[in-house]
Formats: sequence, structure tokens, C-alpha cells
Amino acid sequence: MVNLLMSLNTLNQQFAFLREIDRLKNVIRQSPLLDRSRRENSAEHSWHLAVYALILREYAAAQVNLERVIQMLLIHDIVEVDVGDTPIHHVSSGASQAELEASAAVRLFGMIPGEQGAALLVLWREFELAESNDAKFAKALDRVQPLLVNVSTGGGTWKENSVTLEQVLQRYGPTIARGSPTLWTACEALVREHFAVQDGKRGIASDA
Repeated sequence: MVNLLMSLNTLNQQFAFLREIDRLKNVIRQSPLLDRSRRENSAEHSWHLAVYALILREYAAAQVNLERVIQMLLIHDIVEVDVGDTPIHHVSSGASQAELEASAAVRLFGMIPGEQGAALLVLWREFELAESNDAKFAKALDRVQPLLVNVSTGGGTWKENSVTLEQVLQRYGPTIARGSPTLWTACEALVREHFAVQDGKRGIASDA
């Protein structure tokens, strides 16, 4: 009877966590959907990244554990339930944001009892540090996805925030290249092509 009550208590705590992270569906990111009908939410972003890992794993810079990479990507933005999304192109205090996210991680993963919650917190911290091969690849994919969205939507958040080619190369390049030089080579070509087209359009407009 005691074991049954303990099991039910654990299950109820797991249910509570799963209900809590439903709020991630309400965290709206800057990135639009490819059809530009609306902006994506953070839950959609996390799901999409997990599929990116499944499809693009062969391009990792080093051997990775696909299961761990997918787990990282599914949980990496859960802290946004508490702190919201911080767009890459917005100026903010990195230290204070990191502290807020770390506190959110402790609270949210602390809702899960025992070793399960503790293990997820460790995994989240590994992703943030981006030192392991798994984390480097996961971080790279977290940059690749919005980059492809922007290229595919005529500039997306880059246009909205007046982001330059040099800023894109600086903010995306090192992180992607560390996790996958192959993906960065492909992405850099897309980025340079995009800005060349945009510069060409501006040139035509100025001559008109």
C-alpha cells in the first residue's frame, strides 16, 4: 500500500510538470512560420529542432548520442515558461538573463521527483554550457532552424531588426560551425545569397 501511494504521488508530480510546461505553447517567438501566417511558439520550435536532429545527425562535427541530443532540444527552452523568449537580435544583459533561466530550470525540473528531475536539470545545464559534443550539435541546430526560417521568409526577423550580413555571420556562424562545419558551410552560402539578393533589390529601388 505504501509503495502504491508513493507511485501515485510520483505520477501526480509528473502530471503537474507536464501541465505546467503546456504554458510553453503560449510563448511566442519572433520567428514566423514559413507561410508567414503567424509567429511560431517555443513548443513548436522545440519539436522542430528534435526533427532537425533526427534528420541531420550525420552532419555533426563529432560522434553524438542522438537520443541525448533530442532530449536536450525538447527541454532546452522549457525555462521560457517562466522567463519568456529572448530573441538573439535583442540587446539584453546576458548575465542576468542566464541567472533568470537557471532559476527557472531549478524550479521547473524540481517539480519532477527524484532522479528523473535531477537528470533533466543536469542535461539542461549541459546544453547551456555547450562543451560536450552532444550539446555543441544541439546548439548548432538551435541556430540553424531560425536561420533557415529567415532565409525562407525574405529576411524575417533580420529585416524587422535591421540585421546586417556581418551580424548574422557573427551571431550564427561560430555556434553552428562548432557543432557542424558542414551545416555552417551550407548555411553561410544561403545567408550570403540572401543578402546579395536584398542588396540587389535595394539597388534597383534606389535607381528607380
